[in-house]
Amino acid sequence: MATSYLCPRDGTRADVSSLTWCCPVCRGPWDLDFEIAAPLRAGALPGRVNSLWRYEEVLPLAAPTTTLGEGRTPLVPLTGAVSAKLDFLMPTLSFKDRGAVMLSELARSLSPTRVVADSSGNAGTAVAAYCARAGLPCTVYVPEGTSPKKTEQIRAHGARLEIVAGDREATALAARAAADAPGTFYASHVFNPYFLHGTKTYVYELWEDLGGRLPDAIAVPVGNGTLLLGAALAVAELRAQGLIDTRPALIAVQAEAVSPLADAFRAGADGLLDGTAGAPSPTLAEGIAIPRPPRGRAILAAVRESGGTFLTVTEDQIRDAQLDLAARGFFVETTGVACWAAVGGWEDRSVVVPLCGAGLKTGLAA
Repeated sequence: MATSYLCPRDGTRADVSSLTWCCPVCRGPWDLDFEIAAPLRAGALPGRVNSLWRYEEVLPLAAPTTTLGEGRTPLVPLTGAVSAKLDFLMPTLSFKDRGAVMLSELARSLSPTRVVADSSGNAGTAVAAYCARAGLPCTVYVPEGTSPKKTEQIRAHGARLEIVAGDREATALAARAAADAPGTFYASHVFNPYFLHGTKTYVYELWEDLGGRLPDAIAVPVGNGTLLLGAALAVAELRAQGLIDTRPALIAVQAEAVSPLADAFRAGADGLLDGTAGAPSPTLAEGIAIPRPPRGRAILAAVRESGGTFLTVTEDQIRDAQLDLAARGFFVETTGVACWAAVGGWEDRSVVVPLCGAGLKTGLAA
């Protein structure tokens, strides 16, 4: 079966060669109807390229030209039970490179007039960098208040920067309006499922580095949920290939100030709760300050199916966690310390946390 876009709500399909960025019926995000070419064999991995492209059998794109060497980040122990995956060592200093390379590679093959992205910073810098690598004109929409170092990085890669008055949701709406223009490729880390097939390599790397197994739990910061959904996708694929017997619990971490999914999870709801009016509270964890994530139902389902849960962290916990990690040698941005703040004290089971953005992107929390 040929790879195609598939709407999980109503079954609508579209060809992946089109520039249709969402389901034309419900305007929701696409899934990818994709079959793995062949089972992944651990014995075939030694000697392959030292990037996420070593898992070529399970990726929907092949033979990249826009790669910057992304992936294969170190896994290091922090305590007896907690290990950290150092995704802030990616080319643009965040885990978003895993998905951005997929989007830029897809865009390059489609030759759009321009590429549009929206972001609280890290996805925008990643898309800007990979579009620069691919020679594609790029415009990135960010909310006012985005960290100056992130906007500087976007501009440095040659992208046009559009600063939107308002919050992350207002920024997304502005970008989606621009994405409807003819000839535009919307490099959305939320709506385009190729991004999730990039972030799933995070778990394939864990599986390889842990000798063909996974930890008891995988903690991830959740705003739009692209790392969590990629992790869930990888776990399902590894089980389907007979490469793991049990699934790890997915531990979703949100800032207490902006925690719509945690609220829905605790209420036993399948989707976001109604009646959440007004602007979200400010939080140091700007990268996960998403009041209404479009893939909210899928995120909630993935956490429940894994036997996982949602945890929230306060602003003081974020500040303390950033300083604690820095004292251990890791300077991580404020969003990227949320999982350490939530599960750093665990001792009863093994868990991996992502240090997913460099501290240079935001500086120390005030």
